[in-house]
Amino acid sequence: MSRTRTRAETSPRGPVGAALHSAEPQRANTHRHHRTTTKSSGTSRTGEASHPSRWRWLAPVLTGSAAALGAAVLYNRQRAQAAERNTPPMGRFLDVHGVRLHYIERGQGAPVVLIHGNGTMIQDFTVSGLVDRLASRYRVIVFDRPGYGYSSRPRQLWSPRAHAKLFQSALEQLGIGQTVVLGHSWGTLVAVALALECPSLVRSLVLASGYYYPTLRADTFLFSPPAVPVVGDAMRYTISPLIARAILPGLIKQMFAPAEVPERFERQFPKEMMLRPSQLRAAAEDAALMTPSVMELQHHYGELQMPVTIITGSDDQIADIGRQSERLHRELPQSELIALPRLGHMVHHLAPDAVASAVERAAQKAGEEARDQPRVD
Repeated sequence: MSRTRTRAETSPRGPVGAALHSAEPQRANTHRHHRTTTKSSGTSRTGEASHPSRWRWLAPVLTGSAAALGAAVLYNRQRAQAAERNTPPMGRFLDVHGVRLHYIERGQGAPVVLIHGNGTMIQDFTVSGLVDRLASRYRVIVFDRPGYGYSSRPRQLWSPRAHAKLFQSALEQLGIGQTVVLGHSWGTLVAVALALECPSLVRSLVLASGYYYPTLRADTFLFSPPAVPVVGDAMRYTISPLIARAILPGLIKQMFAPAEVPERFERQFPKEMMLRPSQLRAAAEDAALMTPSVMELQHHYGELQMPVTIITGSDDQIADIGRQSERLHRELPQSELIALPRLGHMVHHLAPDAVASAVERAAQKAGEEARDQPRVD
């Protein structure tokens, strides 16, 4: 637009003032306006022509990324299917509160329930040899926690107390009225919650390599992203299994340190089952819930009245013995602390006989307490 026209339109005289301008200036202005418009149009066409060239790389990048993600989805699905073919269910199933719960049952006698930690499954106790040792004297029951192994995991908040209510109902279906409960690592939270939710069910507790008090943990931040809805779902079907497969050997080494990873674990434990998208979601959700869970549970430890055996490796590099097991032992007068020298987090693999002996002593203590209680006729 010309300067002359602009002045006319902004003049206080308005449209009437604009009519008083001569025709010649208007024609001159029209000519200048035409040149300006033509020049601007040329500049615009040049810009329009150069604009696509700046973004020409975007289409191939997006196409390549989509292809890579699609390939990752197919690859991870094939690996998960192969893992399940190579490791079929080893037990039976219960339908409990909408959960298809996979479990094994071995041996006869007084019941003992084993609850595994984060990322693992029933095989954590079978490969270690603990199930075989205990099954010679007890009726041993091991559950795949929801989302692990072959147990389903409906979308809900799977806190330790939610686990406890699920297992309480499952044990009722199995006809178990009282039992010794052993939990390892994250499973100790479930074992404690079960004892708090249903103290008449739990005769005695064995807590192995547990985490009982809140601390700042790097693994909570590292392993939690796949738990985020939508974004996490996309991750666990694409990049998360690839990343987990790359870092898994180092994580396993740290779990056993300072001891070496046992050859039996390396050969028999189904590691590929840990890398399925379904199990990665369960592990991520448990990692995210761990610290909030102990913040709630720690206020109720004093309510535990049954015998408690705390067993841990003295050099555990996952759960610090002083800040966790020793502190819990101080707060529970009826507890016994067993620290196994030069061992790390996976005590049931590194010292299965010692863990089995701890379970036997816990069962004996529970029996002695039951005999000492006065009978009500």
